[in-house]
Amino acid sequence: MSTQLSRTNEDLLGIAAVEQETGLSKDTLRVWERRYGFPKPSRDANGERSYPSDQVRMLRRIRRLMDQGARPGRIFASGVDVLEAKARDDEASPAHAGLPAEIELLRGHRIAELRSVLEQAALRDGLYEFVTATAAPLTARVGNAWARGELQVYEEHLFSEQLQAVLRGAIARLDGAGAVPKVLLSTLPGEQHGLGLLMAQAVFALEGAACVSLGTQTPVRELADAVRAEGAHIVALSTSSGYPAGQLKDGVAQLRATLSAEVELWCGGAGSARLRQSGPGVRVIADLAGVRDALASWREARASA
Repeated sequence: MSTQLSRTNEDLLGIAAVEQETGLSKDTLRVWERRYGFPKPSRDANGERSYPSDQVRMLRRIRRLMDQGARPGRIFASGVDVLEAKARDDEASPAHAGLPAEIELLRGHRIAELRSVLEQAALRDGLYEFVTATAAPLTARVGNAWARGELQVYEEHLFSEQLQAVLRGAIARLDGAGAVPKVLLSTLPGEQHGLGLLMAQAVFALEGAACVSLGTQTPVRELADAVRAEGAHIVALSTSSGYPAGQLKDGVAQLRATLSAEVELWCGGAGSARLRQSGPGVRVIADLAGVRDALASWREARASA
């Protein structure tokens, strides 16, 4: 990597704390250490890894680049600064116009105003437009601000809570009783990020699907049991970029093996691109707009069966 990091003995964090701070799993941190030579933790008296604050900041930046679609190999080969410059150019494009106002409300801790602005946007633009054109890019902007140290972790959490509340309220107003298909939504164990899952649920519901959300981190066996109990036609999993690739592929393979052939398995989120070669019976959905196309294909196939 082009950026050189200094080693300090101040503000050292253990690997569990770094996992919480960056959203990168312990396994991912260890793999990168072996494969790319970064991060470079020291060891405490018990031999446990300890990470200086400058490395933690760099890991946060790397995580945000991954959320934007960059692969770790490219990040370490090209350098973080190069890819961040491109990301800043993308943020300056007309598609992001107007988004900083919400971030300024968040920075000023004007949470009630932020909630009101989000609710008004959802009512004014309609739920689909709000999710795809406002919520998704704004979430990326908030994440980028966090990665640059412009927002604290708790401020990102505050934003996430407000957005989730607005989305849940909008979804609750949609009546999906008796709708087809019935979609079971969750994440695999260890995947704590649920905002993308909620945005996907909103699009599914708008497209006339009946949604059953189990929240995050549902064990594979429990997912399979829930499919049978609910009579679900589709299992939709959300995966962030920081989720370990091996764990993702294993979890998807195990789940696919437990489901009947009639039940489809759809995977979305920033980490789902790693499933391109996952084999038959798994559909990878690149973005929220892809949910519409996938549902249309499912209904076409059902009608012609």
